[in-house]
Amino acid sequence: MQLRAAPRPAPCTVPQRYAGGGCSRAVEVTSRQQLGPPLPAMGEPIRVLVTGAAGQIAYSLLYSIAKGDVFGKDQPLVLVLLDITPMMAVLEGVVMELQDCALPLLREVIPTDKEEVAFKDLDIAILVGSMPRREGMERKDLLKANVKIFKSQGAALDKYAKKTVKVVVVGNPANTNCLIASKSAPSIPKENFSCLTRLDHNRAKSQIALKLGVTSNDVKNVIIWGNHSSTQYPDVNHAKVNLKGKEVGVYEAIKDDSWLKGDFILTVQQRGAAVIKARKLSSAMSAAKAICDHVRDIWFGTPAGEFVSMGVISDGNSYGVPEDLLYSFPVVIKDKTWKFVEGLPINDFSREKMDLTAKELTEEKETAVEFLSSA
Repeated sequence: MQLRAAPRPAPCTVPQRYAGGGCSRAVEVTSRQQLGPPLPAMGEPIRVLVTGAAGQIAYSLLYSIAKGDVFGKDQPLVLVLLDITPMMAVLEGVVMELQDCALPLLREVIPTDKEEVAFKDLDIAILVGSMPRREGMERKDLLKANVKIFKSQGAALDKYAKKTVKVVVVGNPANTNCLIASKSAPSIPKENFSCLTRLDHNRAKSQIALKLGVTSNDVKNVIIWGNHSSTQYPDVNHAKVNLKGKEVGVYEAIKDDSWLKGDFILTVQQRGAAVIKARKLSSAMSAAKAICDHVRDIWFGTPAGEFVSMGVISDGNSYGVPEDLLYSFPVVIKDKTWKFVEGLPINDFSREKMDLTAKELTEEKETAVEFLSSA
């Protein structure tokens, strides 16, 4: 594929080592590739953006999206791939591989480092790219760098994307990054923004399934409350497991309260760090699977009788979580619209855990909002 490169202008002031983001003054490296003959009897293609598209999560994610695992086997799509200018050569290799997959649903691939190209007329935006935490970096420094990125991307969503766009934030700190993006896109409903806690949700399901010797599909209605961090609260008080055709509460099935209130919670909270320690890289395959699950449920809804965990705006919740936080709740989804699962009893143990993670999110938000005005 031929790339078009404009003469190099002045250096970009946007941080240069995060995956995704783009810069209006960066070298333009944007190409379009039409893929395959016209498809018969299919709807209009939807336009899907993935940022940080040259990174390892995107590498695990893009094939699943392009072959129909997320939006269905009869939904053609255009993939828009955004990354920073230094990653464009790598991204071109990703484009080649997508072409070589010869996927009939994939109508066009648009690699770019330009926000005005990336965010135009989007149906779905999956914001994977963020500034990674470097050795010696304070949390507030990480927040400051990411506020700049997600303010810019939120403004681009506001200016270029469809007002019906669904936005999923994956890049960490995901909850607060999502809140900043939403605040920077005032013309898009806050309810259209969500952040990924489905990976934690899936980890919790898996740990219960492993403990009981069943498949993860036999476990439903676990909850991740709060932040996608080590303060998150994996809650199985309302979870059910299918044992030999009978639905049983998880506490009743496991009969080990000390494990459920101790090692189980710690294992889920610290799973990401454990993967990094073992693999020397952060979770990618499991993160990509969780993104697919999250977006597919937005698109098609949740199964009857089941709820999932998703970071959403806390306004109007009935669980005592402060307003204007991006907090993970149990939700059900129908017609691409989520609703809180209401009326779940909360015991004292859960209340303490939920309040702790809300406190962390409040502190993150306050720090981020301070940076927002100067970003």
